[in-house]
Amino acid sequence: MNPYSAEKSNHDGLIAVVKNDCPTCQLLIPMLEDLGKAGKLTVITQDEMNLPYEEDWVINDEELEISWNLDLDSVPTLLSFEKGTETSRTTGWSREDWRLLFGDSTLGENLPEFKPG
Repeated sequence: MNPYSAEKSNHDGLIAVVKNDCPTCQLLIPMLEDLGKAGKLTVITQDEMNLPYEEDWVINDEELEISWNLDLDSVPTLLSFEKGTETSRTTGWSREDWRLLFGDSTLGENLPEFKPG
């Protein structure tokens, strides 16, 4: 069973879904790595990205099963879950939206204010 299917997930926390051919996703890689290493984020990749796949915070979704179950239209998408229920999502990079979901007023200071997915 897919741990991120809508019916059975117990996931709590934030998930970012990204792919290699997305310029906005590429821009976010350093920040995603920092957040993943700090245990603040799970990153789901739709294809090969320059991320450490051996880490438990990186999940490969080349078959797009997880992305389909999450009903994604574009990447990057940041989703928030509480007890397996999605509580919020934002698509693309919006410093204000990502800061709100992370509860961090300094997140992405070195990134543009907005960049679509």
